[in-house]
Amino acid sequence: MFGNYLIGLREGLEASLVVCILVAYLVKTDRKEKLPPVWIGIGVAVLLSLAFGFILQFGTQTLTFEAQELLGGTLSIIAVGLVTWMVFWMRRTARHLKRELHGKLDAALAMGTGALVLTAFLAVGREGLETALFIWAAVQSTDDGARPLVGALLGLLTAVLLGWLFYRGALKINLAKFFTWTGAMLVIVAAGVLAYGFHDLQEARFLPGLANKAFDITAQIPPDSWYGTLLKGVFNFQADPTWLQVAVWALYLVPTLVFFFSPGKVAPTPAAPKEHDDAQVALPGVHSPGDRSTADADGLRDGARRTGDHPVGDEA
Repeated sequence: MFGNYLIGLREGLEASLVVCILVAYLVKTDRKEKLPPVWIGIGVAVLLSLAFGFILQFGTQTLTFEAQELLGGTLSIIAVGLVTWMVFWMRRTARHLKRELHGKLDAALAMGTGALVLTAFLAVGREGLETALFIWAAVQSTDDGARPLVGALLGLLTAVLLGWLFYRGALKINLAKFFTWTGAMLVIVAAGVLAYGFHDLQEARFLPGLANKAFDITAQIPPDSWYGTLLKGVFNFQADPTWLQVAVWALYLVPTLVFFFSPGKVAPTPAAPKEHDDAQVALPGVHSPGDRSTADADGLRDGARRTGDHPVGDEA
C-alpha cells in the first residue's frame, strides 16, 4: 500500500504543480478570463486518464489467462520505461519547470483559446496517463485486493492538497530535493514492477524459465503474513522469484540508481551561470529567500549613483 501511495503522491504532485503554475501565471498577469479554457483542458485530461485506467482494469478481463499475462507483462515494462524517463526528466527540469511552462503558456495565449486548451490538456494529460498506467501495473503486481488502489488514491488526494497549499502560499518545499528522494524510492518500486512484468511474460509462456527458481523462502516469509504482505506492497517482493526476475531486477535497479545519483545529475556545474532557482516553489504570496538581498543590493547601487558616491575601495 505504501508503494502505491508513493506513486500516487509523486505522480499526482507533478500534475498539481503544473496546474498551480498555469493558474497562478494567468492570475498574476491579470488574465483571469483565460482560466476557463485551462480548466477545460485539465478536466478533459483527468477524464481521459480515468477512462484509460478503467479500460486497463476491466477491458482485459475477457482475455484468456495467457493473453492477460502477456498484456500485463508488456504494459508493466512500458510503464517502468515511462516512469524511469519521467523521473530523470523531472530530476533535470525541476529547477526551471515554472519558466518552461510560462513560455508554453505565452505561446498558447498568442495563438488563441484552442491552443490554450491543448496546452493545459497536454501538460496534465501526460502525467495522468503515466500515473494510470503505472498504478495499474503496480496494483497488478501486488495482487493485494483493493488496498493498493486505496493507497494510490490517498497519494493522489495528498498531492491535490499539497498543490492547493502551494497555490495559497501556505507551503514551501525544495522541489529538487523532494523529487530526488521520491524519485529514488520510485525507482526501487519500479524495479519490483519490472521483475513482476517479466514473471507475467514467463507465465504467458512468452519467455522461458518459469520453473527455474533463484531461491524459495516462502517458509520464512509467507506471502500471507503481515510482513510478507508489507514487503510485497512496498517493494513488490516475491519470496520465490525466478532467475530471470532476479537478473532483471538487479540489472535495472543498480545502474539506474548509480546514474540517477551521479554528480552530473544532482546539480549544475559550478561554471554554469546562476539562474533563479524554480526548484523552490514560488507561487502567489511566496518569495525566494534571495529576493530581498538582491533588491537591497540594487537599492544601494541606485542610491550611490544618485548621490555621486563611489563604490567602496575607490578612496584607497
